[in-house]
Amino acid sequence: MNRKYSFCTICARGGSKGLPGKNIRPLNGRPLIAHSIDQARKAGIFQAVAVSSDSEEILDVARRNGADCAIKRPAELATDTSGKMPAIIHALQELETRFGIIADFHFDIDATSPLREPEDIRACAKILETTGASAVFSATPAHRSPYFNLVERGEDGRVYLSKSTPEAVKRRQDGPECFDMNASIYGWRRDALKSEQKLFFDDTKLYVMPRERSFDIDDHLDFEIVSMLMKKRKDYD
Repeated sequence: MNRKYSFCTICARGGSKGLPGKNIRPLNGRPLIAHSIDQARKAGIFQAVAVSSDSEEILDVARRNGADCAIKRPAELATDTSGKMPAIIHALQELETRFGIIADFHFDIDATSPLREPEDIRACAKILETTGASAVFSATPAHRSPYFNLVERGEDGRVYLSKSTPEAVKRRQDGPECFDMNASIYGWRRDALKSEQKLFFDDTKLYVMPRERSFDIDDHLDFEIVSMLMKKRKDYD
């Protein structure tokens, strides 16, 4: 992967509703976003690691914690209804302009998934380089199955399994293999990302991570769980 040009972005809005200020909230002695910056840098495969945010406070924290670039996100890309993909594209364009490089690959990792390892990022990069896939993303084996214990409720109030098979699945383990997107690592071939601006291509690949590295922080309970797991891992190391 080092033979190729690649960038990494970390997109972090300032207006979190589930846990206000979570992107820079102290987690085991460091701002939450600092853990992802550190992991991206330790992966050793990126020309630059950039943080994109509408918040000057977040950008300042990013600079002080090792980000190569702090990219101010336009207000129209930072509303409660804004999708993430336009922010990624904007950051990629900024990076290519600043460095004068057209990347071969682009990665985006979530600030709210700090339990990944640099090796996970490198493994995703290897998948892209060796398979020729347009995109790759990380996931973990699903704890719930749409064929067994994930249900929906229809407009008429009827409750039913989200998916079915010709024969009823009697044990979760007997159903088709399912995965939870763990909001940790996303990677693309640059041209596929720029032209299609999506994740799911016909050749998109999956990188499977263990559950203990796949927690995504959305609220206070998630934060406490991740803090406990991180401390346990540090004590074990």
